[in-house]
Amino acid sequence: MAHLLRSSGSLLLLLLLQLSNTATTATVYNTFDGEGFPSCHNVSQIYRPKSVNEMVSIVKKTITTSSSSPAEFPRIRAAGKGHMWYDTQCSGDPGSTTVLIQTEEVDGISDFTLPKTAAEGSVVVDAGVTFFQLAEFLHERGALVGYTLTNWNISFGGSVAMGAHRSSLREHSMVAAGALALDIIDGSGALRHVERDDGNDNWLAASTSLGLLGIVARIKLRVYPDSKVYAMQDTLEESAVLNGDIYGLIAPYATANLWWWPYKKKFHHRYYDVIPAADMDKFPQEGFQNTFSVSSVEGIAARTLLDSGKYLATSNMLFEEITFGQWETPNFREKTNNTEIKTWPVYGWNYDVLIGGLYPDQKPEWEYGLHGYTLELAFPVTMANQMLKRVRALFDAELKKGIVMTSTYRSGINIKFGKPYFDFLGQVTYNTSDPGDWSKGAIMLDFPSYRPSVGDHKRFNEQFYTNLAHKLIDEFPCRPHWTKNNRDIFKRAAKNLDPDHLSRFNTVRKDFDPKGVYRSVVGEILGFY
Repeated sequence: MAHLLRSSGSLLLLLLLQLSNTATTATVYNTFDGEGFPSCHNVSQIYRPKSVNEMVSIVKKTITTSSSSPAEFPRIRAAGKGHMWYDTQCSGDPGSTTVLIQTEEVDGISDFTLPKTAAEGSVVVDAGVTFFQLAEFLHERGALVGYTLTNWNISFGGSVAMGAHRSSLREHSMVAAGALALDIIDGSGALRHVERDDGNDNWLAASTSLGLLGIVARIKLRVYPDSKVYAMQDTLEESAVLNGDIYGLIAPYATANLWWWPYKKKFHHRYYDVIPAADMDKFPQEGFQNTFSVSSVEGIAARTLLDSGKYLATSNMLFEEITFGQWETPNFREKTNNTEIKTWPVYGWNYDVLIGGLYPDQKPEWEYGLHGYTLELAFPVTMANQMLKRVRALFDAELKKGIVMTSTYRSGINIKFGKPYFDFLGQVTYNTSDPGDWSKGAIMLDFPSYRPSVGDHKRFNEQFYTNLAHKLIDEFPCRPHWTKNNRDIFKRAAKNLDPDHLSRFNTVRKDFDPKGVYRSVVGEILGFY
């Protein structure tokens, strides 16, 4: 694996390149939502390198030119494409500043191998490569990354670090589960190589590192022969899900999830599976899924309606009625001619159907002022019915007060699932000290909600969301998603994490980053510093 550690170019050239890629000093760094949505405060420098070697050089320069005093020692954090909603990216110490290294242009793809008769091969991607970039690269070569994937606009480096995942109980869907090796720039600026070894604590910490070991600079990934898949969706009554076999709805498929419409008291059951290679020619359709894109008319209309929903429950009820009706039909187009697909099932190439991206004539919803708050918690799938019934009970308690709660997201509340995967800090790990049985996997309550663009930006019946989160964290053995929760959620949920896992992780962290160069709010809340 020496190729993962390669280094080239003179030090002078690297220094010149990094100076040319240095941004103006800033105080706040924002999430993908833009100004007014900080992910990191007290940013002293932003770098935009174009290679792993440049990132290494920047880290070393930052460390060697900084003060030796721990109180003044600068922090370093990587910044990917997005998927960060709250100000938890950097240290919460108001006396420290942070150097950010944007990975977007560190996007090399190399060392692809997939012999014609092989069941799997591999490829090496740099930190900033997005899923969309790799999907195009692999499809041109008759390959795919499997089900260890997530949204089109997220980098592989960030996905591995933060434990990102798709939804499946049958297949491994955590991005880190598809990794064979990682190169991490540690707290000294050295490039540390970590091979997959489920019996080694270095690997178990690196698999979901939260960026606390260092910058995930390169990833060697498994790849497989390309295939087509189908997408199918059914509409279910809420009672049939809450009282039914939830595991049985999800486990048979390569990937599946539920969309919950609490006002309508219905679910959409979306599921996907592979089309056998011998049958691919029978399904010429090339479906492409719409992920986050809307037209200008839709965006402005939705924002206007949802802003009024800050004050009027009826506006939110109408929004759920409209979006439920839209979600009944496929959110897919035919890729070859951009025409709407109107009936289920939908067929197409793996990544296009599972994730897709933006339609060519539309923009991401956040560009029209549609911003959100998020809450995502993972629970043992064996407690799925109990957890969802508890959420319904909390909705019903508001109704008894005369308050109607709804979904304010265009696809409802996302209920996702994860196959067990062992590491220290992942959402779907197992063999933990809590009373839950995680051996069959996890169910994730992913509850996005609209952030009004008017007034104080608080949601309709704002206190409900805080109460919901606190009840679930206090009553269930649950774990937080590492980018979709605010500081209060992390503080409250920390008690549910396994002390031995935290201790073993911190031992590895101290070896990789003894001075706390890469510390963050989340690491501080978990007691690592």
